[in-house]
Amino acid sequence: MAEAILQVRNLTKHFGGLAAVENVSLEVRPHELHAVIGPNGAGKSTLINLLAGDLRASSGQIHFQGRDIGSLPPEKRSRLGIGRSFQKTNIFPSFTALENCRLAAQSRDPRPLRWLRDAHSYQSIMAKGQQALAAVELSERASDLAFALSHGEQRQLEIAMCLATEPQLLILDEPLAGMGAEESRKMVNLIKKLNATHAVLLVEHDMDAVFQLAQVLTVMVDGRLLASGSPEQIRADRDVQSAYLGELEVRP
Repeated sequence: MAEAILQVRNLTKHFGGLAAVENVSLEVRPHELHAVIGPNGAGKSTLINLLAGDLRASSGQIHFQGRDIGSLPPEKRSRLGIGRSFQKTNIFPSFTALENCRLAAQSRDPRPLRWLRDAHSYQSIMAKGQQALAAVELSERASDLAFALSHGEQRQLEIAMCLATEPQLLILDEPLAGMGAEESRKMVNLIKKLNATHAVLLVEHDMDAVFQLAQVLTVMVDGRLLASGSPEQIRADRDVQSAYLGELEVRP
């Protein structure tokens, strides 16, 4: 079994007297899709913000590619190879789809760009932006302003911006939120494709999609880890059924 690219040990976050995340441990391995599920208020969003660096943990450890990143800010974690999407789509709506991806790729260039030089003349950066759009099947919308894209296409664009930074781990926070059936199907297929080349940590409420995509599931309730295992193990776990899944029918 491959060594984990992300290792989380006893991660805890307190807000005053409230434990939003309490002693959560998990691992994500290369080319593995690890889904985190749980009811509203389970601590999933707090966990994602801890991993991405938007919040500092009260205690516990986060190791990425063998390096302790618990004290690093979000931009440094991103530069190490962690790409993150948000619950609310985070794009530049007044820029074209390609410009969004170009800016993301540009953030990885170690040399500052010259102010008086046309940004489009940086061929390697433009190429990375175009490749990212192609990876999410948005090449035909490259010249369209981001605000003119459909909701599903904007979610695809946000993932393309992540890809333009050349991450090894993708953290996807509810990528199917607000989508219709056809858009959800396209997003599931996209995530499957990306998982062939990236480790993926997925937070998602669509249980059909989760059980279709994930190789490993972690279930959180009230900030704590309730269970972790394969989809078959989680589906059969009585504690999970009682606390979360209940009578929810999940197609095998």
